[in-house]
Amino acid sequence: MLFWHSQPEHYWPAPAEHYQCPSSSIFRESLALPFLKQEDQPLHSSPELHCPAFQYILCAATSPAIKIQDETLTYLNQGQSYEIRMLSNTKSSSEVPECKRIVKSVVRVVFHDRRLQYTVRQQLDGWKWSRPGDRILDLDIPLSVGVMEPHAHPSMLNTVDFLWDPMKRTSVFVQVHCISTEFTPRKNGGEKGVPFRVQVDTFRQNEHGAYTEHLHSASCQVKVFKPKGADRKQKTDREKIEKRSIQDRDKYQPSYDTTVLTECVPWPDVEVCTSPYSPSSTPGFSFPRNFKLSTPERACSSPTCQSDSSTEGAGEVLGLSSSITDTQQWLFRNRFSSYCRLFNNFTGSDLMKLSRSDLVQICGAADGIRLWNALKARSVQPRLTLYIAREPTEEETEKQEETPLPVYQELYLEELTTSELIHRLAELFTIPTGQVHRLCKQGPTGIRILVTDLMIRNLPDETSFQVAVQKVQNPEGFHLILR
Repeated sequence: MLFWHSQPEHYWPAPAEHYQCPSSSIFRESLALPFLKQEDQPLHSSPELHCPAFQYILCAATSPAIKIQDETLTYLNQGQSYEIRMLSNTKSSSEVPECKRIVKSVVRVVFHDRRLQYTVRQQLDGWKWSRPGDRILDLDIPLSVGVMEPHAHPSMLNTVDFLWDPMKRTSVFVQVHCISTEFTPRKNGGEKGVPFRVQVDTFRQNEHGAYTEHLHSASCQVKVFKPKGADRKQKTDREKIEKRSIQDRDKYQPSYDTTVLTECVPWPDVEVCTSPYSPSSTPGFSFPRNFKLSTPERACSSPTCQSDSSTEGAGEVLGLSSSITDTQQWLFRNRFSSYCRLFNNFTGSDLMKLSRSDLVQICGAADGIRLWNALKARSVQPRLTLYIAREPTEEETEKQEETPLPVYQELYLEELTTSELIHRLAELFTIPTGQVHRLCKQGPTGIRILVTDLMIRNLPDETSFQVAVQKVQNPEGFHLILR
């Protein structure tokens, strides 16, 4: 079904026109950083500006209180409809059948901070418990233009998708219903809200008719406030900057009426994620492509994954042989996405040849030092190491004449929580995490003590356990007993 409302002809200028005219209020170039001498070392060897095939414009003003080298930040009101203009610069002929031009875009809201991405399952479960029946992201279909087959999956609370024709005017209106302070620990009031990311991924049909061929991805950083809170925050930031001297104002980005989503790596499909904190087990939030949770440090952003046995592969460490694509993904995973465009032609070797002073000059003191430390980072020891062996069943014991010595495997914990330990044990014994109903520790005289977060935090490092796996029928699942 196609939704449409009329717009004036001048409402939708072509993307290419904007790139020919950098002063446009909708499209704008990347801000020129003060350390770059544009006349001596131009950022682009070509005189023409980079014009992507797709462009997404969030119709909400950027904050004026953001340093010039930082990523833009946009404030949104909870539940308010915001337009995302879907623009295309493709030169498809109008003679091409419409069914061949149709593309699919997926809009999602995800956590910006890695700290929250590690605990996304708990965060989302807590939000659903306090807001039953609500969604994180919704489409405002009556206001949307050129949108076909809009879809919001019941279990994917933060994701909506739709089809659209790049040759026609298209805009989608979205509503974000969670606020940034809902995911901060409650202390004394006035908590600082966490930032989110609004990301749009666009796909076209493959030879089998499925929309899996990736075309373009872009995202922007946002914070969501209670109704009218975004307007007050925008006014506060503007007054704060106006009070500063002219020299200090030059250190901050100007505020724009709209937010251009910057190009980024795509988020993975739900099917390819197997991490405990990925959308496969936690619908509603997802983690970035090719990300692997490393055992000691878990160095990255939420969406993708394999088991810990393969987490220390080349994907986590930037090496001299890393390609341009690997370098871009490494920058994104380590929260340097605002510099992906600046280093868009750098391989791992190119980036590692830069000295500490070079990075400070390019990225500023804070991010330059952080990038230098990330490039030279050494492995961090896990917070708790356990040695685990599975206790043989009675049938296995009867079949064997001599009881073999148990073989133990290392198990690393970072968060020191019951849910993390249950997941690690389930993964070790190839048991579905959702079917582990109880985790107990055998105490004096054989009593069973329920394992809690406090108990795990007080376990001595390098403790060894034999784990008995007991199958139960009502409800069907397993009990794990540490002995």
